[in-house]
Amino acid sequence: MSQSTHTIPTSLGIDFGGTSVKFGVVRGQEVIGHAPAITTEDYQEAEPLIDAIAYVIENLRNQYPEISAIGVGVPGFVDFPTGTIHNLTNVQGWKNIPLRDILHKRTQLPVVVENDANCMAYAEWKVGAGVGIDHLVCITLGTGVGGGIITHGHMLRGARSIAGELGQTSIDYQGRQGAYGNLGALEDYIGNNEIAAEARDVYASHGIKKSIADCTPASLSKDAAGGDDLALTIWTGIAQKLACTILNTCWILNPAAVIIGGGVAKAGEILFNPLKESIQQQLAPSFLDGLKILPAHFSNNAGIIGAGALALEEANQAE
Repeated sequence: MSQSTHTIPTSLGIDFGGTSVKFGVVRGQEVIGHAPAITTEDYQEAEPLIDAIAYVIENLRNQYPEISAIGVGVPGFVDFPTGTIHNLTNVQGWKNIPLRDILHKRTQLPVVVENDANCMAYAEWKVGAGVGIDHLVCITLGTGVGGGIITHGHMLRGARSIAGELGQTSIDYQGRQGAYGNLGALEDYIGNNEIAAEARDVYASHGIKKSIADCTPASLSKDAAGGDDLALTIWTGIAQKLACTILNTCWILNPAAVIIGGGVAKAGEILFNPLKESIQQQLAPSFLDGLKILPAHFSNNAGIIGAGALALEEANQAE
């Protein structure tokens, strides 16, 4: 006899991005229900946005009363033990906000607040491409570059719960200055906007005029698949830059697998083939032995699924 769906643990995953807040009701690796996203730029301060989030949560709980925990993934620095958000990337008014306690008080449900890339890593580790792998690095490529690290079967969070910020690691000690004064940060070279700007300049240097809109990762992927040599060259450069961070991570952590997700990773073999080649050329055989470079299993729902799964696990441990 199959288990009733209402007895399967169910949670609410919230993916708090730089432009919108997305909601999903999570059972296992499935998102069984959604609510309309909230546009963050409509709110200039934290309190009214929290009110809007709480309103959506209430409506979803009315539809899915079996929801037993809430997980929130956010694009910024989070103190995981307290669920306090130190800051949010590209969202105004969010400094040292105790979101976990606020939402728990309003809902009386267990609440977990975690970095969004860690949520993606958790989803891939528990129910995605990294199932059964206890030493794992996840990288998500989009507007920014995020990371999450699993070691010895546990999420690596560090002294202040903010470990794994792989997008801020340097690929050039004399490179571009990043948001925190750091030089050569990976995401300042292969974030969506940076890829498009670089590609536009490459085409211009060959006498080809293209707009930024024509040079997005999706457009470059399509052009490369169609045999555009310049697009292929650009993708090779992206792969080499990404390889630099992956190599440093491998030398330090010796993972069994590296999982890559996010919009840029949708380029598929156009990215993964030169990436694997670059890694194989620069890593000792003992580190390469058994190392897997894998595409993420989940796409747009990775953060929601990870946040929801993490909330359930933390709630079970607290019982």
